[in-house]
Amino acid sequence: MFNYIFGLFSNDMGIDLGTASVLVFVKGQDIVLREPSVVAMERDTKRVLAIGVEAKKMLGKTPSNIVAIRPLRNGVIADFEATEKMIRYFIKKVHNKKTLLHPRVVIGVPSGITEVERRAVRESAEQAGAREVHLIDEPMAAAIGAGIPIQEPQGSMIIDVGGGTTEVAIISLGGMVVAKSLDVAGDKMDESVVQYFRRKYNLTIGENTAEEVKMKIGSVFPPEKELSMDVKGRDLLTGLPKTVNITSEEVRVSLSEPVRKIIEVVKNVLEETPPELAADLVDRGIILSGGGSLIKGLPELLSQETELPVNRADDPITCVARGTGAYLEVLDNIKNSKKRNA
Repeated sequence: MFNYIFGLFSNDMGIDLGTASVLVFVKGQDIVLREPSVVAMERDTKRVLAIGVEAKKMLGKTPSNIVAIRPLRNGVIADFEATEKMIRYFIKKVHNKKTLLHPRVVIGVPSGITEVERRAVRESAEQAGAREVHLIDEPMAAAIGAGIPIQEPQGSMIIDVGGGTTEVAIISLGGMVVAKSLDVAGDKMDESVVQYFRRKYNLTIGENTAEEVKMKIGSVFPPEKELSMDVKGRDLLTGLPKTVNITSEEVRVSLSEPVRKIIEVVKNVLEETPPELAADLVDRGIILSGGGSLIKGLPELLSQETELPVNRADDPITCVARGTGAYLEVLDNIKNSKKRNA
Protein backbone atom coordinates (compact mmCIF):
# COMPACT_ATOMS: atom_id res chain seq x y z
CA MET A 1 0.00 0.00 0.00
CA PHE A 2 1.56 3.22 -1.18
CA ASN A 3 -0.68 5.84 0.46
CA TYR A 4 0.94 7.78 3.27
CA ILE A 5 -1.66 8.66 5.88
CA PHE A 6 -1.44 11.69 8.12
CA GLY A 7 -4.40 11.67 10.49
CA LEU A 8 -7.29 10.75 8.23
CA PHE A 9 -5.92 12.30 5.07
CA SER A 10 -4.05 10.98 2.07
CA ASN A 11 -1.20 12.95 0.55
CA ASP A 12 -2.53 12.42 -2.99
CA MET A 13 -3.10 15.76 -4.66
CA GLY A 14 -4.58 17.42 -7.71
CA ILE A 15 -2.77 20.46 -9.12
CA ASP A 16 -4.06 23.24 -11.35
CA LEU A 17 -0.66 24.25 -12.69
CA GLY A 18 -1.73 27.55 -14.18
CA THR A 19 0.21 30.31 -15.91
CA ALA A 20 -0.99 32.88 -13.36
CA SER A 21 -1.53 30.76 -10.25
CA VAL A 22 -1.22 27.28 -8.78
CA LEU A 23 -4.07 25.66 -6.88
CA VAL A 24 -3.61 22.42 -4.97
CA PHE A 25 -6.40 20.03 -3.98
CA VAL A 26 -5.49 17.40 -1.37
CA LYS A 27 -7.68 14.34 -1.15
CA GLY A 28 -9.91 14.60 1.91
CA GLN A 29 -9.05 18.26 2.55
CA ASP A 30 -10.38 20.28 -0.44
CA ILE A 31 -8.38 23.25 -1.82
CA VAL A 32 -5.43 23.76 0.51
CA LEU A 33 -3.23 26.15 -1.47
CA ARG A 34 -3.73 29.00 -3.93
CA GLU A 35 -0.63 31.01 -4.83
CA PRO A 36 0.78 32.89 -7.84
CA SER A 37 2.98 30.76 -10.11
CA VAL A 38 5.97 33.08 -9.78
CA VAL A 39 9.56 32.25 -8.82
CA ALA A 40 12.20 34.79 -7.75
CA MET A 41 15.83 33.73 -8.03
CA GLU A 42 19.36 35.07 -8.27
CA ARG A 43 20.18 35.72 -11.91
CA ASP A 44 23.65 34.12 -11.89
CA THR A 45 23.40 31.25 -9.40
CA LYS A 46 19.69 30.43 -10.02
CA ARG A 47 19.26 30.15 -6.24
CA VAL A 48 15.57 30.46 -5.41
CA LEU A 49 14.77 33.41 -3.12
CA ALA A 50 10.96 33.28 -3.06
CA ILE A 51 8.05 31.39 -4.59
CA GLY A 52 4.36 32.21 -4.82
CA VAL A 53 2.92 35.24 -3.02
CA GLU A 54 6.27 36.66 -1.91
CA ALA A 55 7.76 36.23 -5.39
CA LYS A 56 4.83 38.00 -7.07
CA LYS A 57 5.44 41.06 -4.87
CA MET A 58 8.87 41.29 -6.53
CA LEU A 59 7.61 41.42 -10.15
CA GLY A 60 8.94 44.57 -11.79
CA LYS A 61 10.75 45.63 -8.61
CA THR A 62 13.91 43.51 -8.51
CA PRO A 63 17.53 44.76 -8.64
CA SER A 64 19.72 43.61 -11.54
CA ASN A 65 21.01 40.49 -9.73
CA ILE A 66 17.50 39.12 -9.04
CA VAL A 67 14.86 38.02 -11.53
CA ALA A 68 11.20 37.25 -10.81
CA ILE A 69 9.69 35.02 -13.50
CA ARG A 70 6.58 33.07 -14.38
CA PRO A 71 7.98 29.61 -15.24
CA LEU A 72 4.86 28.75 -17.25
CA ARG A 73 3.77 30.63 -20.34
CA ASN A 74 0.57 30.03 -22.27
CA GLY A 75 -0.15 27.02 -20.10
CA VAL A 76 3.14 25.22 -20.84
CA ILE A 77 6.52 25.06 -19.14
CA ALA A 78 8.88 27.83 -20.21
CA ASP A 79 11.49 27.17 -17.50
CA PHE A 80 11.76 23.50 -16.54
CA GLU A 81 14.10 23.97 -13.56
CA ALA A 82 12.03 26.77 -12.01
CA THR A 83 8.80 24.79 -12.52
CA GLU A 84 10.28 21.73 -10.80
CA LYS A 85 11.40 23.84 -7.83
CA MET A 86 7.99 25.50 -7.64
CA ILE A 87 6.11 22.18 -7.63
CA ARG A 88 8.50 20.74 -5.02
CA TYR A 89 8.01 23.82 -2.84
CA PHE A 90 4.21 23.59 -2.99
CA ILE A 91 4.20 19.85 -2.25
CA LYS A 92 6.32 20.42 0.86
CA LYS A 93 4.26 23.44 1.89
CA VAL A 94 0.99 21.55 1.60
CA HIS A 95 2.35 18.70 3.74
CA ASN A 96 4.05 20.89 6.34
CA LYS A 97 7.52 20.58 4.83
CA LYS A 98 7.72 16.80 5.31
CA THR A 99 10.49 15.65 2.97
CA LEU A 100 9.71 11.94 2.61
CA LEU A 101 6.45 12.39 0.74
CA HIS A 102 6.02 10.93 -2.71
CA PRO A 103 2.40 11.77 -3.55
CA ARG A 104 0.30 10.59 -6.43
CA VAL A 105 -0.40 13.74 -8.44
CA VAL A 106 -3.02 14.67 -11.04
CA ILE A 107 -2.21 17.80 -13.06
CA GLY A 108 -4.54 19.76 -15.34
CA VAL A 109 -2.94 20.66 -18.70
CA PRO A 110 -4.21 22.63 -21.73
CA SER A 111 -5.92 20.39 -24.27
CA GLY A 112 -3.87 21.80 -27.15
CA ILE A 113 -0.33 21.13 -25.90
CA THR A 114 1.97 18.70 -27.67
CA GLU A 115 3.12 15.31 -26.43
CA VAL A 116 6.57 16.81 -25.80
CA GLU A 117 5.01 19.49 -23.59
CA ARG A 118 2.95 16.87 -21.76
CA ARG A 119 6.12 14.91 -21.11
CA ALA A 120 7.79 18.05 -19.75
CA VAL A 121 4.96 18.56 -17.23
CA ARG A 122 5.08 14.89 -16.20
CA GLU A 123 8.87 14.87 -15.79
CA SER A 124 8.81 18.14 -13.87
CA ALA A 125 6.40 16.69 -11.31
CA GLU A 126 8.38 13.44 -11.09
CA GLN A 127 11.61 15.36 -10.47
CA ALA A 128 9.76 17.29 -7.76
CA GLY A 129 9.06 14.01 -5.94
CA ALA A 130 5.75 12.66 -7.24
CA ARG A 131 5.65 8.85 -7.39
CA GLU A 132 2.82 8.80 -9.94
CA VAL A 133 1.81 11.59 -12.32
CA HIS A 134 -1.49 11.62 -14.23
CA LEU A 135 -2.50 14.37 -16.65
CA ILE A 136 -6.06 15.50 -17.37
CA ASP A 137 -7.12 18.02 -19.99
CA GLU A 138 -8.11 21.31 -18.37
CA PRO A 139 -11.54 21.63 -20.03
CA MET A 140 -12.48 18.17 -18.75
CA ALA A 141 -11.17 18.96 -15.26
CA ALA A 142 -12.98 22.32 -15.28
CA ALA A 143 -16.24 20.66 -16.34
CA ILE A 144 -15.97 18.08 -13.56
CA GLY A 145 -15.08 20.78 -11.02
CA ALA A 146 -18.01 22.93 -12.17
CA GLY A 147 -20.41 20.07 -11.51
CA ILE A 148 -21.31 19.40 -15.15
CA PRO A 149 -22.73 15.85 -15.58
CA ILE A 150 -20.09 14.84 -18.13
CA GLN A 151 -21.21 11.20 -18.40
CA GLU A 152 -24.68 12.04 -19.71
CA PRO A 153 -25.48 11.54 -23.43
CA GLN A 154 -26.11 15.25 -23.76
CA GLY A 155 -23.94 18.12 -24.92
CA SER A 156 -22.36 20.45 -22.35
CA MET A 157 -20.09 23.38 -23.13
CA ILE A 158 -17.30 24.65 -20.89
CA ILE A 159 -15.18 27.76 -21.43
CA ASP A 160 -12.20 27.89 -19.08
CA VAL A 161 -10.47 31.28 -19.19
CA GLY A 162 -7.22 31.00 -17.28
CA GLY A 163 -4.11 33.15 -17.13
CA GLY A 164 -2.34 31.80 -20.19
CA THR A 165 -4.94 29.87 -22.18
CA THR A 166 -8.64 29.80 -22.93
CA GLU A 167 -10.00 26.26 -23.21
CA VAL A 168 -13.29 25.69 -25.01
CA ALA A 169 -14.88 22.23 -25.24
CA ILE A 170 -18.10 20.38 -25.97
CA ILE A 171 -18.40 17.37 -23.66
CA SER A 172 -20.69 14.35 -23.92
CA LEU A 173 -20.55 10.76 -22.61
CA GLY A 174 -17.40 11.44 -20.62
CA GLY A 175 -15.32 12.71 -23.54
CA MET A 176 -14.51 15.90 -25.42
CA VAL A 177 -16.34 15.92 -28.75
CA VAL A 178 -14.89 19.25 -29.90
CA ALA A 179 -12.09 21.10 -28.09
CA LYS A 180 -9.91 24.08 -28.88
CA SER A 181 -7.16 25.78 -26.91
CA LEU A 182 -6.25 29.44 -27.44
CA ASP A 183 -3.17 31.17 -25.99
CA VAL A 184 -5.21 34.29 -25.23
CA ALA A 185 -6.60 34.72 -21.70
CA GLY A 186 -6.08 36.81 -18.57
CA ASP A 187 -2.40 37.59 -19.18
CA LYS A 188 -3.05 38.82 -22.73
CA MET A 189 -5.80 41.06 -21.34
CA ASP A 190 -3.29 42.55 -18.89
CA GLU A 191 -0.81 43.10 -21.74
CA SER A 192 -3.51 44.88 -23.75
CA VAL A 193 -4.15 47.24 -20.83
CA VAL A 194 -0.40 47.94 -20.57
CA GLN A 195 -0.20 48.72 -24.30
CA TYR A 196 -3.25 51.00 -24.12
CA PHE A 197 -1.63 53.14 -21.41
CA ARG A 198 1.57 53.28 -23.43
CA ARG A 199 -0.19 54.37 -26.64
CA LYS A 200 -2.68 56.84 -25.24
CA TYR A 201 -0.94 58.30 -22.19
CA ASN A 202 2.78 57.58 -22.83
CA LEU A 203 2.64 55.84 -19.46
CA THR A 204 4.44 52.65 -18.53
CA ILE A 205 2.71 50.47 -15.93
CA GLY A 206 3.56 47.02 -14.57
CA GLU A 207 1.53 43.84 -15.07
CA ASN A 208 0.35 43.86 -11.44
CA THR A 209 -1.07 47.37 -11.94
CA ALA A 210 -2.69 46.33 -15.22
CA GLU A 211 -4.35 43.35 -13.53
CA GLU A 212 -5.63 45.61 -10.74
CA VAL A 213 -7.14 48.03 -13.27
CA LYS A 214 -8.75 45.17 -15.20
CA MET A 215 -10.36 43.63 -12.13
CA LYS A 216 -11.40 46.86 -10.38
CA ILE A 217 -13.04 48.79 -13.21
CA GLY A 218 -12.61 46.63 -16.30
CA SER A 219 -15.59 45.20 -18.17
CA VAL A 220 -16.17 43.73 -21.62
CA PHE A 221 -19.86 44.65 -21.77
CA PRO A 222 -21.30 48.13 -21.11
CA PRO A 223 -22.22 48.33 -17.39
CA GLU A 224 -25.09 50.28 -15.86
CA LYS A 225 -22.59 52.79 -14.50
CA GLU A 226 -19.13 53.60 -15.85
CA LEU A 227 -16.32 53.70 -13.27
CA SER A 228 -12.93 55.40 -13.09
CA MET A 229 -9.72 55.21 -11.08
CA ASP A 230 -6.32 56.88 -10.78
CA VAL A 231 -3.40 54.86 -12.13
CA LYS A 232 0.26 55.53 -11.32
CA GLY A 233 3.17 54.75 -13.61
CA ARG A 234 6.23 56.23 -15.31
CA ASP A 235 5.99 58.86 -18.02
CA LEU A 236 7.77 57.63 -21.17
CA LEU A 237 8.71 61.16 -22.23
CA THR A 238 10.06 62.58 -18.97
CA GLY A 239 10.93 59.39 -17.11
CA LEU A 240 9.16 60.79 -14.05
CA PRO A 241 6.31 59.25 -12.01
CA LYS A 242 2.89 60.22 -13.34
CA THR A 243 -0.77 59.64 -12.43
CA VAL A 244 -3.65 59.47 -14.91
CA ASN A 245 -7.36 58.90 -14.45
CA ILE A 246 -8.81 56.13 -16.61
CA THR A 247 -12.44 55.09 -17.13
CA SER A 248 -13.98 51.65 -17.42
CA GLU A 249 -14.97 52.51 -20.99
CA GLU A 250 -11.29 52.96 -21.87
CA VAL A 251 -10.44 49.62 -20.25
CA ARG A 252 -13.19 48.01 -22.33
CA VAL A 253 -11.59 49.43 -25.48
CA SER A 254 -8.17 48.13 -24.42
CA LEU A 255 -9.59 44.62 -23.87
CA SER A 256 -11.45 44.44 -27.17
CA GLU A 257 -8.76 42.61 -29.18
CA PRO A 258 -8.12 39.63 -26.84
CA VAL A 259 -11.85 39.32 -26.11
CA ARG A 260 -12.60 39.26 -29.85
CA LYS A 261 -10.20 36.32 -30.26
CA ILE A 262 -11.90 34.42 -27.43
CA ILE A 263 -15.31 34.98 -29.02
CA GLU A 264 -13.95 33.73 -32.35
CA VAL A 265 -12.72 30.43 -30.91
CA VAL A 266 -16.02 29.94 -29.06
CA LYS A 267 -17.92 30.40 -32.32
CA ASN A 268 -15.51 28.03 -34.12
CA VAL A 269 -16.23 25.31 -31.57
CA LEU A 270 -19.98 25.84 -31.92
CA GLU A 271 -19.70 25.62 -35.72
CA GLU A 272 -17.96 22.22 -35.40
CA THR A 273 -20.44 20.87 -32.86
CA PRO A 274 -22.74 18.04 -34.12
CA PRO A 275 -26.35 19.27 -34.51
CA GLU A 276 -27.80 17.02 -31.79
CA LEU A 277 -25.32 18.30 -29.22
CA ALA A 278 -25.74 21.89 -30.38
CA ALA A 279 -29.48 21.53 -29.76
CA ASP A 280 -28.76 20.49 -26.14
CA LEU A 281 -26.91 23.77 -25.55
CA VAL A 282 -30.05 25.81 -26.18
CA ASP A 283 -31.38 24.58 -22.83
CA ARG A 284 -28.17 23.72 -20.98
CA GLY A 285 -26.24 26.82 -22.05
CA ILE A 286 -22.54 27.50 -21.50
CA ILE A 287 -20.57 27.35 -18.24
CA LEU A 288 -17.65 29.73 -17.61
CA SER A 289 -14.74 28.83 -15.35
CA GLY A 290 -11.23 30.07 -14.62
CA GLY A 291 -9.92 33.26 -13.05
CA GLY A 292 -10.04 35.10 -16.38
CA SER A 293 -13.79 34.56 -16.52
CA LEU A 294 -14.23 36.93 -13.56
CA ILE A 295 -13.85 39.98 -15.79
CA LYS A 296 -17.11 41.92 -15.57
CA GLY A 297 -19.60 41.49 -18.41
CA LEU A 298 -18.09 38.36 -19.96
CA PRO A 299 -21.22 36.18 -19.50
CA GLU A 300 -23.42 38.92 -20.98
CA LEU A 301 -21.13 39.47 -23.97
CA LEU A 302 -20.82 35.75 -24.77
CA SER A 303 -24.57 35.30 -24.42
CA GLN A 304 -25.16 38.16 -26.85
CA GLU A 305 -22.63 36.74 -29.35
CA THR A 306 -23.77 33.09 -29.18
CA GLU A 307 -27.48 33.60 -28.41
CA LEU A 308 -27.12 30.96 -25.66
CA PRO A 309 -27.48 31.20 -21.87
CA VAL A 310 -24.06 31.75 -20.25
CA ASN A 311 -23.34 31.36 -16.54
CA ARG A 312 -20.24 31.35 -14.39
CA ALA A 313 -19.51 28.31 -12.26
CA ASP A 314 -20.10 28.81 -8.53
CA ASP A 315 -16.36 29.08 -7.78
CA PRO A 316 -14.75 29.51 -11.21
CA ILE A 317 -11.16 29.84 -10.01
CA THR A 318 -11.12 26.42 -8.31
CA CYS A 319 -12.91 24.37 -10.99
CA VAL A 320 -9.81 22.80 -12.57
CA ALA A 321 -8.24 22.00 -9.19
CA ARG A 322 -11.47 20.40 -7.94
CA GLY A 323 -11.70 18.45 -11.19
CA THR A 324 -8.19 17.05 -10.71
CA GLY A 325 -9.21 16.05 -7.18
CA ALA A 326 -12.29 14.25 -8.49
CA TYR A 327 -10.07 12.44 -10.98
CA LEU A 328 -8.14 10.99 -8.04
CA GLU A 329 -11.37 9.28 -7.01
CA VAL A 330 -11.72 7.85 -10.53
CA LEU A 331 -8.19 6.43 -10.29
CA ASP A 332 -9.08 4.83 -6.95
CA ASN A 333 -12.22 3.26 -8.42
CA ILE A 334 -10.21 1.84 -11.35
CA LYS A 335 -7.60 0.48 -8.94
CA ASN A 336 -10.22 -1.12 -6.69
CA SER A 337 -12.03 -2.59 -9.68
CA LYS A 338 -8.84 -4.25 -10.87
CA LYS A 339 -8.30 -5.74 -7.43
CA ARG A 340 -11.81 -7.17 -7.35
CA ASN A 341 -11.41 -8.68 -10.80
CA ALA A 342 -7.98 -10.12 -10.08
